[in-house]
Amino acid sequence: MTGKNARHNAFLRLVSSKVVASGSEYRYSLLPNQEMVIGRDPSCQVVLDAMMYRMVSRRHAVVRPLSLSPDSRFSWVICDLNSANGTFLNGQLLQGSQELHQGDRISLGADGPQFIFEYEFVPQPTVMRINQGTVIASAKNQQRQSQHDSVSFTQLFPIISTGKDLTRKAYLVPGILTVIFVVLMFGTVGNPQANQVIVGSYIASAAYYFVYQLCGKQKPWWILIAMALSTMLILLSPLLDFFIFVFRVVIPGNLPSSQESITFTELLVRMFFGAGLMEEFLKALPVLGAYFIGNSLPSPWRERIGVWEPLDGILLGTASAVGFTLLETLGQYVPVITQNVTQQSGVGAGQLVGLQLLIPRILGSVAGHMAYSGYLGYFIGLAVLKPLMGWQILAVGYLSASALHALWNTTGSINALLLVIVGVLSYAFLMAAILKARVLSPTRSQNFATRFLEPK
Repeated sequence: MTGKNARHNAFLRLVSSKVVASGSEYRYSLLPNQEMVIGRDPSCQVVLDAMMYRMVSRRHAVVRPLSLSPDSRFSWVICDLNSANGTFLNGQLLQGSQELHQGDRISLGADGPQFIFEYEFVPQPTVMRINQGTVIASAKNQQRQSQHDSVSFTQLFPIISTGKDLTRKAYLVPGILTVIFVVLMFGTVGNPQANQVIVGSYIASAAYYFVYQLCGKQKPWWILIAMALSTMLILLSPLLDFFIFVFRVVIPGNLPSSQESITFTELLVRMFFGAGLMEEFLKALPVLGAYFIGNSLPSPWRERIGVWEPLDGILLGTASAVGFTLLETLGQYVPVITQNVTQQSGVGAGQLVGLQLLIPRILGSVAGHMAYSGYLGYFIGLAVLKPLMGWQILAVGYLSASALHALWNTTGSINALLLVIVGVLSYAFLMAAILKARVLSPTRSQNFATRFLEPK
């Protein structure tokens, strides 16, 4: 039959290799007035076993009715629901929604269960239309009641079925590190120096993790730690004395003493040469080293270690800044302040003031050293991405990052309100660079920030 006495009965046929091996076949009819959600959650219309299909998200994808065409055929579209492993249509990663056609193959994840979209002509006698709604409603009620009453093994033991979601979505790694740091903090009670190192390292790690999540590109953790340690080693090496000589003796960047009275403009110029240009160049050295090392390695180590886009530069630049901030704070500012206060007011007062100084200096690195170095890292990656304009791009990034750094140092000794404004400005520069870098990223579709934070 055709026309009014016939309809297209659309359905999904599960063709997973595990199902084929069992000798059974699963077909899921698509109703013209209801969407069909596929996933591991019991509330989905197609519920997949969590033990068998761990790559499937709780609510992975949905098939929706689109419209009624003149020949009484419904159109159906498939949409991904921000799943962890993506939805593939005929082997291509699904972006947004796409209309389904006879024989289309839907895959939940690159190696997950597969469905084939099909439809068939089914006679639809007029006399049966009166009871159609009742039959559908009855079936739906039975299905809902069955799902409501049943309790699966994975519902009783949810940790078994979560799989990779624990590390990807539940922030398991930061939780583990927090527990470790808490234990270490208790273990160093009575040892102020060790306790300050533990507290500073934890705060710096949390601040960096915030930037890492915003960037949304995976980079090996040992590369990031190597960036921080490399910067620390440079600060402890004779290379620092050479930098001080060049930028503060040869170049007019000599920083003023506390007794010297100079104008705002003169202080800004000195800070630009003696702090901005010097320290940003120093923190950029490990990033440039990673670029050259990456160039000498075969793929995929070349991409993992080196700098190939702005996101790489931001991640490595901010990691270098973490090392700089920790050594500068724990090796210079906190010990000096602690010693001065201890001589005047006692050991307890000195330790308290040292801790009070430690926390804001490390937390402030997101709007301070991490902001300047991450911003410069963006330009290093952009220069790699656009080599014909590389030197011009590097010059703009180096000068602008140094200017922000100098402005922060200059306003810090003048007015607290101006310092807040400069800090917010520096943070805004870093966030703008991250957002632009995510748009420019050649691996944008694979980055986890794009997948989880941006609408499809």
